[in-house]
Amino acid sequence: MEARRNTVQRQIIIEAVERLNTHATATEVVEYLIKTHPAIGRATIYRNLSQMADAGELLRIDSFHGATHYDHNCHPHYHFECNSCGKIFDVEGDISNILEQFKNNKDFDITECNVSFKGVCWDCK
Repeated sequence: MEARRNTVQRQIIIEAVERLNTHATATEVVEYLIKTHPAIGRATIYRNLSQMADAGELLRIDSFHGATHYDHNCHPHYHFECNSCGKIFDVEGDISNILEQFKNNKDFDITECNVSFKGVCWDCK
């Protein structure tokens, strides 16, 4: 994979995802950045989000609300989506036993794991 330059725009975009801290969609990142950095174009934001996710600088989450969400927390973890408010929360934990079963089964070759939970969050209960 080719090395990417750490441009000012890339730094501003990744900082926006961190500040939003909501598993933001690209649209939410664009709306946030237009207020503070109107010179950055939408296409630049979308392109850089995709490139940063491809490079492992952001985590791409495709399973919620039909939109791609971006997470600055790139270590292995899971997600919980509230059915009421739609917020997405990080869930820490270990499902290594399940993965170990697949690892020992020669019929499978797992390259990635994406586990998510849905329910109602504590604010909506």
